[in-house]
Amino acid sequence: MIDSEFGDVEHPMNFLLNEDIYLPSAGEIRTGRIVDFRNNEILVDIGAKSEGLIPSQETSGFDSATKALLREGEEILVFIDNPEDNNGNIILSYRRAAEEQDWQIATDLLESQDAIETEIVGFNKGGVLVSVGQLRGFVPNSQLRRDRLQDGDGDSRQRSYQSLVGQTIMAKVIEVDRPRNRLILSEQAASREIRQARKSELFSTLEDGAVFDGLVVNLADFGAFVDIGGIEGLVHLSEMSWKRIQKPGDMLQKGDRVKVQVLSVDQDRQRVALSMKRLEADPWTRIDDLYRVGQLVEAEITRLTKFGAFARVDDDYQLEGLIHISELADERVDQARDIVKPGDKITVRIIRLDSKQRQVGLSLRQVASDKFMEEDLAMLNTM
Repeated sequence: MIDSEFGDVEHPMNFLLNEDIYLPSAGEIRTGRIVDFRNNEILVDIGAKSEGLIPSQETSGFDSATKALLREGEEILVFIDNPEDNNGNIILSYRRAAEEQDWQIATDLLESQDAIETEIVGFNKGGVLVSVGQLRGFVPNSQLRRDRLQDGDGDSRQRSYQSLVGQTIMAKVIEVDRPRNRLILSEQAASREIRQARKSELFSTLEDGAVFDGLVVNLADFGAFVDIGGIEGLVHLSEMSWKRIQKPGDMLQKGDRVKVQVLSVDQDRQRVALSMKRLEADPWTRIDDLYRVGQLVEAEITRLTKFGAFARVDDDYQLEGLIHISELADERVDQARDIVKPGDKITVRIIRLDSKQRQVGLSLRQVASDKFMEEDLAMLNTM
């Protein structure tokens, strides 16, 4: 409305009617500009009737990185802590504004499920504390990577925690409760995502014949599972060694480092077949250099069948050969167990070598055969 006394001129007191739009409210976050530093306080123009101030109680706790950001003329976000204290000052907080921003960031991370890199800054018996901007998040022990903490007594667990402080980890936000000041993260959830990403990338580049340094992560009756950098492949029992072994534990333990070669890749089923023995010299390719027909060797009975007994040669190559039931004794033998049993250590004679069929024929009855007497005597004379 136009005042009749002043005509079209705005009434000089009208600004008081609109002053409330400039007045800040407690809990509000505003953008301000730093205008001065005075007695460890920071004066900030927030568009109100007077500058607000960040008190010395807060500024004294700023680290060097924060202080470097707060320069005259810089725009910053501030939290209205008190719109008017007893001295008529507007009390601001830079840290509270940053915290509010970080709570929003945490909420966004919970919704997006993006992993973030964060630093471990402390611990308690339940887990570790990590920094999320100005906030402190908590990663419970159950959400840490399994290899983070060692089993043991309180002292060893304490040392494990202390060694983690200062390390960076990838984690996902799994709970945000602003009223309770509760921010929970999970390293395991992030690790699963990272492993899956690496697995997909590695699968797309895997080729038959590729060689990897791997880690034995599990043993089964039929073989060993080896991690080759995000993918677990299977080394079947038959691909562990050219030597015949009964079970994977005879040769490997969980945690062993091994070199493996890719045999085949099944992209559809996401499976990889690996081999250890293909990286070793195949004794069958030089069988004629290692053994000869008529040679006496020490061996151990490994298993019995209805047609004879298998025996493993006691040397570096440990090839397994068959003692046919007809070669167990001079007299007729109905069952191999009548002559030998698994675990028996015996002397046998090699009577057949077949590199193509990968077979070795052995004989127990021909150990003292006259047929090889001259050859045996010649061998003794060379010893």
